[in-house]
Amino acid sequence: MDNAAYNPPQDDLVILHEDHELLFLDKPAGLLSVPGRGPHLADCLIARVQAVFPEALLVHRLDRDTSGVIVFARSPMAQRHLGLQFENRQTRKQYVARVWGQVAEKSGRIDLPLTVDWPNRPRQMVCHDTGRPAQTDWALLRHEDTGSRLRLSPVTGRSHQLRVHMLAMGHPILGDPFYAEGAARDFPRLMLHARELRLRHPDGGRGLTVTAPVPF
Repeated sequence: MDNAAYNPPQDDLVILHEDHELLFLDKPAGLLSVPGRGPHLADCLIARVQAVFPEALLVHRLDRDTSGVIVFARSPMAQRHLGLQFENRQTRKQYVARVWGQVAEKSGRIDLPLTVDWPNRPRQMVCHDTGRPAQTDWALLRHEDTGSRLRLSPVTGRSHQLRVHMLAMGHPILGDPFYAEGAARDFPRLMLHARELRLRHPDGGRGLTVTAPVPF
């Protein structure tokens, strides 16, 4: 990614939920979650958040091109608590994606191990020899003109997991600059949105579900 390629949106922060321990935001597509390498990649969501909430701490990330719900901790205790939930797969994430082609089945699970495609980083690829286990549950929401709208629920949290799994299924996500080709790539953004995040609140353990409206 060079300087000219990174032109993040300058939208105001969209706060979905705020309390004494947690801060949920709706990340816009095109904005890095954390800084990249080099000063031209310094603008990112956590820097913008910390300008307003200096105590905010990173818990997880969304890809630059993915929009939707992301949570930050407001204390080291909350960061540790949430970190363990993500590590132990106790959180529940739900995405909406528009994909190329008419998906025939109503639902299913993709179980394909993933690893980095070293010559083409940051691309990932399916590899049954060295890949790490990765599972994605999916459900068809509806068919559209040239594609389908799906609900995606990752069981694991590998880099680019949903994008590679959809490609492997034969239905790449529309607008994906890494994995879509031809007409499937010719969209103004990656059509992938983190719609819902469910977790346990670090203060008391109660369940908390936060959603962000789908922008496409």
